[in-house]
Amino acid sequence: MAYWQWGSARSARVVMCVHGLTRQGRDFDVLAQAIVGRAGGDVRVVCPDVAGRGQSDWLRDPALYQVPVYAADMVALLAQLHHEQPIEMLDYLGTSMGGLIGFVLAGHKQLPLPHPIRRFIVNDVGPTIEAVAIQRIGGYVGQGGRYAGLQEAADAMWAISTSFGPHTPEQWLSLSEHMVVPAPRRTADGARKVEPDETGGGEAGPCLLHYDPAIGVSLRAITPEAAAQGGAVMWSLYDAIEAQTLVTRGAQSDLLSRETALAMTQRGPRAALIEFEGVGHAPTFVDPAQVLAVTSFLFD
Repeated sequence: MAYWQWGSARSARVVMCVHGLTRQGRDFDVLAQAIVGRAGGDVRVVCPDVAGRGQSDWLRDPALYQVPVYAADMVALLAQLHHEQPIEMLDYLGTSMGGLIGFVLAGHKQLPLPHPIRRFIVNDVGPTIEAVAIQRIGGYVGQGGRYAGLQEAADAMWAISTSFGPHTPEQWLSLSEHMVVPAPRRTADGARKVEPDETGGGEAGPCLLHYDPAIGVSLRAITPEAAAQGGAVMWSLYDAIEAQTLVTRGAQSDLLSRETALAMTQRGPRAALIEFEGVGHAPTFVDPAQVLAVTSFLFD
Protein backbone atom coordinates (compact mmCIF):
# COMPACT_ATOMS: atom_id res chain seq x y z
CA MET A 1 0.00 0.00 0.00
CA ALA A 2 1.46 3.32 -1.08
CA TYR A 3 1.00 6.48 0.93
CA TRP A 4 1.87 10.16 0.59
CA GLN A 5 3.45 12.08 3.42
CA TRP A 6 3.58 15.80 4.19
CA GLY A 7 5.29 17.67 7.00
CA SER A 8 7.85 16.16 9.36
CA ALA A 9 8.49 12.42 9.55
CA ARG A 10 9.84 13.05 13.07
CA SER A 11 6.64 14.60 14.39
CA ALA A 12 4.73 12.72 17.08
CA ARG A 13 1.47 14.21 15.77
CA VAL A 14 -0.12 12.32 12.87
CA VAL A 15 -3.12 13.36 10.78
CA MET A 16 -4.33 10.56 8.51
CA CYS A 17 -6.48 11.52 5.51
CA VAL A 18 -8.26 8.70 3.66
CA HIS A 19 -10.01 9.15 0.31
CA GLY A 20 -13.28 7.97 -1.21
CA LEU A 21 -14.17 4.91 -3.29
CA THR A 22 -12.63 5.81 -6.67
CA ARG A 23 -10.14 8.43 -5.50
CA GLN A 24 -6.56 8.36 -4.18
CA GLY A 25 -4.30 10.00 -1.61
CA ARG A 26 -3.18 12.96 -3.72
CA ASP A 27 -6.72 14.34 -3.40
CA PHE A 28 -5.51 15.91 -0.14
CA ASP A 29 -2.52 17.84 -1.50
CA VAL A 30 -4.06 21.27 -0.82
CA LEU A 31 -5.48 20.31 2.57
CA ALA A 32 -2.27 18.56 3.70
CA GLN A 33 -0.16 21.60 2.94
CA ALA A 34 -2.61 23.80 4.84
CA ILE A 35 -2.44 21.49 7.87
CA VAL A 36 1.36 21.54 7.80
CA GLY A 37 1.33 25.33 7.56
CA ARG A 38 -1.11 25.67 10.46
CA ALA A 39 1.07 23.35 12.58
CA GLY A 40 4.23 25.26 11.78
CA GLY A 41 5.62 22.11 10.19
CA ASP A 42 5.36 19.99 13.35
CA VAL A 43 2.88 17.42 12.04
CA ARG A 44 2.99 14.32 9.88
CA VAL A 45 0.10 14.20 7.40
CA VAL A 46 -0.30 10.75 5.86
CA CYS A 47 -2.56 10.17 2.84
CA PRO A 48 -2.76 6.50 1.78
CA ASP A 49 -3.75 5.10 -1.60
CA VAL A 50 -6.23 2.45 -0.45
CA ALA A 51 -5.59 -0.99 -1.96
CA GLY A 52 -6.63 -1.11 -5.62
CA ARG A 53 -6.16 2.63 -6.12
CA GLY A 54 -3.41 5.01 -7.09
CA GLN A 55 0.04 3.49 -6.69
CA SER A 56 -1.08 0.71 -4.35
CA ASP A 57 -1.28 -2.90 -5.52
CA TRP A 58 -4.52 -4.40 -6.76
CA LEU A 59 -6.06 -7.30 -4.82
CA ARG A 60 -6.24 -10.70 -6.49
CA ASP A 61 -9.70 -11.38 -5.05
CA PRO A 62 -12.23 -8.60 -5.79
CA ALA A 63 -14.35 -9.81 -2.87
CA LEU A 64 -11.69 -8.38 -0.53
CA TYR A 65 -12.43 -4.81 -1.59
CA GLN A 66 -14.35 -4.26 1.63
CA VAL A 67 -14.21 -1.82 4.54
CA PRO A 68 -12.95 -4.38 7.12
CA VAL A 69 -9.96 -5.18 4.90
CA TYR A 70 -9.22 -1.50 4.33
CA ALA A 71 -9.43 -0.85 8.09
CA ALA A 72 -6.97 -3.68 8.75
CA ASP A 73 -4.60 -2.11 6.22
CA MET A 74 -4.81 1.22 8.06
CA VAL A 75 -4.04 -0.49 11.38
CA ALA A 76 -0.95 -2.02 9.76
CA LEU A 77 0.10 1.33 8.31
CA LEU A 78 -0.30 3.09 11.65
CA ALA A 79 1.78 0.37 13.31
CA GLN A 80 4.55 0.98 10.77
CA LEU A 81 4.40 4.75 11.26
CA HIS A 82 4.48 4.28 15.04
CA HIS A 83 7.55 2.07 14.69
CA GLU A 84 9.31 4.78 12.70
CA GLN A 85 8.32 7.57 15.09
CA PRO A 86 6.11 7.01 18.17
CA ILE A 87 2.67 8.56 17.67
CA GLU A 88 1.52 10.67 20.61
CA MET A 89 -1.43 12.38 18.92
CA LEU A 90 -3.60 10.89 16.17
CA ASP A 91 -6.29 12.67 14.16
CA TYR A 92 -8.23 11.21 11.25
CA LEU A 93 -10.16 12.58 8.27
CA GLY A 94 -12.10 10.29 5.97
CA THR A 95 -14.05 11.16 2.84
CA SER A 96 -16.96 8.85 1.99
CA MET A 97 -15.40 5.35 2.00
CA GLY A 98 -12.57 6.81 4.07
CA GLY A 99 -15.14 7.90 6.63
CA LEU A 100 -16.56 4.37 6.87
CA ILE A 101 -13.03 3.10 7.47
CA GLY A 102 -12.75 5.74 10.16
CA PHE A 103 -15.88 4.46 11.91
CA VAL A 104 -14.09 1.14 12.36
CA LEU A 105 -10.83 2.69 13.57
CA ALA A 106 -12.50 5.13 15.96
CA GLY A 107 -15.37 2.94 17.14
CA HIS A 108 -13.81 -0.53 17.47
CA LYS A 109 -12.20 -0.52 20.90
CA GLN A 110 -10.21 -3.74 20.44
CA LEU A 111 -8.07 -2.54 17.53
CA PRO A 112 -4.37 -2.20 18.34
CA LEU A 113 -4.00 1.45 17.42
CA PRO A 114 -0.81 3.15 18.63
CA HIS A 115 -2.95 5.95 20.07
CA PRO A 116 -6.73 6.52 20.23
CA ILE A 117 -8.07 8.90 17.60
CA ARG A 118 -8.31 12.34 19.19
CA ARG A 119 -10.24 14.30 16.56
CA PHE A 120 -12.25 12.66 13.80
CA ILE A 121 -13.56 14.40 10.68
CA VAL A 122 -16.22 12.53 8.71
CA ASN A 123 -16.61 13.97 5.23
CA ASP A 124 -20.01 13.44 3.62
CA VAL A 125 -20.83 9.96 4.83
CA GLY A 126 -22.80 8.46 7.67
CA PRO A 127 -23.77 5.07 9.05
CA THR A 128 -26.85 5.18 6.80
CA ILE A 129 -26.05 5.60 3.11
CA GLU A 130 -28.78 6.61 0.69
CA ALA A 131 -29.66 3.92 -1.87
CA VAL A 132 -29.90 6.44 -4.71
CA ALA A 133 -26.23 7.33 -4.23
CA ILE A 134 -25.16 3.69 -4.23
CA GLN A 135 -27.00 3.24 -7.53
CA ARG A 136 -25.46 6.38 -9.01
CA ILE A 137 -21.90 5.48 -8.03
CA GLY A 138 -22.33 1.84 -9.00
CA GLY A 139 -23.36 3.00 -12.47
CA TYR A 140 -19.93 4.45 -13.28
CA VAL A 141 -17.37 2.64 -11.10
CA GLY A 142 -15.11 0.56 -13.30
CA GLN A 143 -16.65 1.87 -16.51
CA GLY A 144 -13.86 4.28 -17.48
CA GLY A 145 -12.03 3.57 -20.70
CA ARG A 146 -8.88 4.71 -22.45
CA TYR A 147 -8.30 8.44 -22.85
CA ALA A 148 -6.13 10.28 -25.35
CA GLY A 149 -4.56 12.35 -22.59
CA LEU A 150 -5.02 13.98 -19.22
CA GLN A 151 -7.40 16.71 -20.39
CA GLU A 152 -9.77 14.22 -22.04
CA ALA A 153 -9.73 12.09 -18.89
CA ALA A 154 -10.32 15.16 -16.70
CA ASP A 155 -13.31 16.16 -18.83
CA ALA A 156 -14.78 12.67 -18.57
CA MET A 157 -14.32 12.60 -14.80
CA TRP A 158 -15.90 16.03 -14.43
CA ALA A 159 -19.00 14.76 -16.21
CA ILE A 160 -19.62 12.37 -13.31
CA SER A 161 -18.17 14.59 -10.57
CA THR A 162 -20.03 17.89 -10.87
CA SER A 163 -21.52 17.21 -7.43
CA PHE A 164 -18.07 18.02 -6.01
CA GLY A 165 -19.06 21.65 -6.42
CA PRO A 166 -17.42 24.59 -8.21
CA HIS A 167 -13.76 24.16 -9.19
CA THR A 168 -11.67 26.24 -11.53
CA PRO A 169 -10.32 24.40 -14.60
CA GLU A 170 -6.87 24.55 -13.00
CA GLN A 171 -8.10 23.07 -9.72
CA TRP A 172 -9.90 20.24 -11.49
CA LEU A 173 -6.93 19.44 -13.71
CA SER A 174 -4.72 19.31 -10.62
CA LEU A 175 -7.13 16.90 -8.91
CA SER A 176 -7.35 14.81 -12.09
CA GLU A 177 -3.62 14.55 -12.68
CA HIS A 178 -3.19 11.73 -10.18
CA MET A 179 -6.41 9.96 -11.20
CA VAL A 180 -4.86 8.40 -14.31
CA VAL A 181 -1.93 6.19 -15.21
CA PRO A 182 -0.20 5.78 -18.58
CA ALA A 183 -1.89 3.26 -20.86
CA PRO A 184 0.50 0.45 -21.87
CA ARG A 185 1.15 0.13 -25.58
CA ARG A 186 2.11 -2.85 -27.69
CA THR A 187 5.65 -3.24 -28.94
CA ALA A 188 6.52 -4.90 -32.26
CA ASP A 189 6.65 -8.33 -30.63
CA GLY A 190 3.25 -7.85 -28.95
CA ALA A 191 4.56 -7.15 -25.47
CA ARG A 192 2.93 -4.50 -23.30
CA LYS A 193 5.16 -1.52 -22.63
CA VAL A 194 4.86 1.69 -20.65
CA GLU A 195 7.26 4.44 -21.63
CA PRO A 196 9.70 5.15 -18.76
CA ASP A 197 9.15 8.91 -19.00
CA GLU A 198 5.37 8.56 -18.62
CA THR A 199 4.60 9.31 -15.01
CA GLY A 200 1.49 8.63 -12.98
CA GLY A 201 0.13 11.99 -14.07
CA GLY A 202 -0.65 10.59 -17.51
CA GLU A 203 0.27 13.85 -19.19
CA ALA A 204 2.56 12.20 -21.77
CA GLY A 205 -0.09 10.39 -23.80
CA PRO A 206 -2.90 7.82 -23.65
CA CYS A 207 -4.01 7.00 -20.13
CA LEU A 208 -6.37 4.90 -18.06
CA LEU A 209 -8.09 5.51 -14.73
CA HIS A 210 -5.79 4.72 -11.83
CA TYR A 211 -7.95 2.13 -10.04
CA ASP A 212 -8.81 -1.55 -10.37
CA PRO A 213 -12.23 -1.76 -12.11
CA ALA A 214 -13.05 -4.64 -9.78
CA ILE A 215 -13.51 -2.27 -6.82
CA GLY A 216 -17.09 -1.87 -8.02
CA VAL A 217 -17.94 -5.57 -7.78
CA SER A 218 -18.77 -5.53 -4.07
CA LEU A 219 -20.67 -2.25 -4.39
CA ARG A 220 -22.95 -3.56 -7.12
CA ALA A 221 -23.60 -6.72 -5.09
CA ILE A 222 -25.14 -4.80 -2.17
CA THR A 223 -28.76 -5.79 -1.58
CA PRO A 224 -31.23 -3.70 0.44
CA GLU A 225 -30.98 -6.29 3.20
CA ALA A 226 -27.19 -6.12 3.23
CA ALA A 227 -27.30 -2.33 3.24
CA ALA A 228 -29.61 -2.32 6.26
CA GLN A 229 -27.39 -4.80 8.11
CA GLY A 230 -24.28 -2.81 7.28
CA GLY A 231 -25.95 0.38 8.45
CA ALA A 232 -26.78 -1.19 11.81
CA VAL A 233 -23.14 -2.21 12.26
CA MET A 234 -21.92 1.26 11.32
CA TRP A 235 -24.32 2.92 13.76
CA SER A 236 -23.06 0.68 16.56
CA LEU A 237 -19.49 1.67 15.72
CA TYR A 238 -20.45 5.35 15.50
CA ASP A 239 -22.19 5.25 18.87
CA ALA A 240 -18.98 3.89 20.44
CA ILE A 241 -16.78 6.74 19.14
CA GLU A 242 -15.23 8.89 21.88
CA ALA A 243 -13.13 11.16 19.65
CA GLN A 244 -14.23 14.77 19.23
CA THR A 245 -16.05 14.53 15.89
CA LEU A 246 -16.90 16.89 13.04
CA VAL A 247 -19.23 15.97 10.18
CA THR A 248 -18.73 17.93 6.97
CA ARG A 249 -21.49 17.63 4.40
CA GLY A 250 -22.23 18.91 0.94
CA ALA A 251 -25.59 20.61 1.40
CA GLN A 252 -26.85 18.93 -1.78
CA SER A 253 -25.34 15.50 -0.99
CA ASP A 254 -27.31 12.48 -2.22
CA LEU A 255 -25.22 10.07 -0.11
CA LEU A 256 -25.40 11.63 3.35
CA SER A 257 -28.93 12.86 3.98
CA ARG A 258 -29.49 15.83 6.24
CA GLU A 259 -31.60 13.58 8.47
CA THR A 260 -28.67 11.21 9.01
CA ALA A 261 -26.24 14.08 9.51
CA LEU A 262 -28.48 15.60 12.17
CA ALA A 263 -28.82 12.21 13.88
CA MET A 264 -25.01 12.10 14.06
CA THR A 265 -25.10 15.34 16.06
CA GLN A 266 -27.50 13.79 18.59
CA ARG A 267 -25.97 10.39 19.29
CA GLY A 268 -22.58 8.75 19.77
CA PRO A 269 -19.92 11.47 19.87
CA ARG A 270 -22.56 14.16 19.17
CA ALA A 271 -20.64 15.53 16.22
CA ALA A 272 -20.50 19.12 15.18
CA LEU A 273 -21.93 19.65 11.68
CA ILE A 274 -20.77 21.99 8.92
CA GLU A 275 -22.58 22.07 5.56
CA PHE A 276 -21.19 23.60 2.39
CA GLU A 277 -23.72 25.19 0.04
CA GLY A 278 -23.47 24.48 -3.68
CA VAL A 279 -21.74 21.15 -3.04
CA GLY A 280 -23.09 17.61 -3.22
CA HIS A 281 -21.12 14.43 -2.67
CA ALA A 282 -18.43 15.21 -1.71
CA PRO A 283 -16.47 18.30 -0.59
CA THR A 284 -12.88 18.11 -1.89
CA PHE A 285 -11.17 20.50 0.56
CA VAL A 286 -9.70 22.59 -2.21
CA ASP A 287 -11.96 25.56 -1.51
CA PRO A 288 -10.44 27.82 1.20
CA ALA A 289 -13.62 27.78 3.30
CA GLN A 290 -13.60 23.99 3.37
CA VAL A 291 -9.90 23.92 4.26
CA LEU A 292 -10.46 26.41 7.06
CA ALA A 293 -13.23 24.26 8.54
CA VAL A 294 -10.79 21.36 8.87
CA THR A 295 -7.78 23.27 10.15
CA SER A 296 -9.88 25.17 12.68
CA PHE A 297 -11.30 21.93 14.04
CA LEU A 298 -7.87 20.30 14.29
CA PHE A 299 -6.04 23.21 15.89
CA ASP A 300 -8.49 25.48 17.73
